[in-house]
Amino acid sequence: MAKAFVFNAQDLFDFMVRFFMKLGVPKDRAKITAEILQSADLRGVSSHGIIRLQTYYGSRLQKGLINPLANNEIIRETPASIALDGNNGLGQVSGKDAMLRCIEKAKTSGVAMVTVRNSNHYGIAGYYAMMALEHEMIGISFTNAQPLVAPTFGKNRLLGTNPIAVAAPAFSEKPFVLDMATSIVPIGKVTVFDKAGDQLPEGWAVDSDGKSTTDPKSVLNGGALFPLGGPEILRGYKGYGLALWVDIFSGILSGAAFGKNVANPGNLANANVGHFFAAMRLDAFRDPNEFKQDMDALFQQLKTAEKAVGHDRIYIHGEKEFELSDKYIKDGIPLLEQVVKSLQSAGEAIGVPFDLHTLGEKDLDPAHAGN
Repeated sequence: MAKAFVFNAQDLFDFMVRFFMKLGVPKDRAKITAEILQSADLRGVSSHGIIRLQTYYGSRLQKGLINPLANNEIIRETPASIALDGNNGLGQVSGKDAMLRCIEKAKTSGVAMVTVRNSNHYGIAGYYAMMALEHEMIGISFTNAQPLVAPTFGKNRLLGTNPIAVAAPAFSEKPFVLDMATSIVPIGKVTVFDKAGDQLPEGWAVDSDGKSTTDPKSVLNGGALFPLGGPEILRGYKGYGLALWVDIFSGILSGAAFGKNVANPGNLANANVGHFFAAMRLDAFRDPNEFKQDMDALFQQLKTAEKAVGHDRIYIHGEKEFELSDKYIKDGIPLLEQVVKSLQSAGEAIGVPFDLHTLGEKDLDPAHAGN
């Protein structure tokens, strides 16, 4: 167990907004970026939340590697698609604008797709997919990322964790929200274990020789993540294939970097990350209420099915995260002690002190400290 401190969600949000504004990000864009980072922490995906405030965003803004004033530029457009250039702006700002455009297109065309090139890390993919829900649409979002994953039978980092997110509304049940990396875990999860001083589960990653390892430092210093599924004997080639699929849609289709060419956050070069978004209007295919009622019926079939020994509940994707978000909004967001120290140091360095009042302390298992 690692020590964690609990903070009010609004206080953390306000700190992030002040932090970004101090680094030259306009207030409206600072709020968008902070909102999407906090959505990760609220949903329990701490690897993509405030932990990255300085390590990725602040660091690259200070080095001039992200343009805080950039706007999306239309490169190509059809009635059902747009290809955008993010002009090296903040990934969250670019991504939210792109998904809003996608939703507007879908209102007319029924189905729409948008790509973005020349962007940066955009946070959790699920945020953008979920934007479609309130419009009675299915939302989809992919992004490629810096190379961290070894292909099946390889040892070097050649693909990103390349997440896939899909969100679909239900009637009385919570929406279906699948938000997953195509690696067995995101690299931020390894960072969480490293900060807590704990070993990784077997089958998550390889060292620089391509051998399976449980040492987070050996992964962070030259090793690589396994694709979803793990080694070949556990059919990890399926995750490898999904990662390639995401890179084709996000990188090659958009004209962004792909594979090993997506810049590492520490490199003094534009990341040129690519994103893909899609929105599908329910009534383009059938009556929306009938669709949502059938979603409820499917979920009930699953949730009322016989449970395996030792288990009393079957979850639908997104259900745990909705419940955790409600809890964290009410009771506060836990941050590992090492994360708090890094935020204090980063804030002090730019004149935005992290002097937030804690709501309490708790022991936090790193295995549940982010996805």
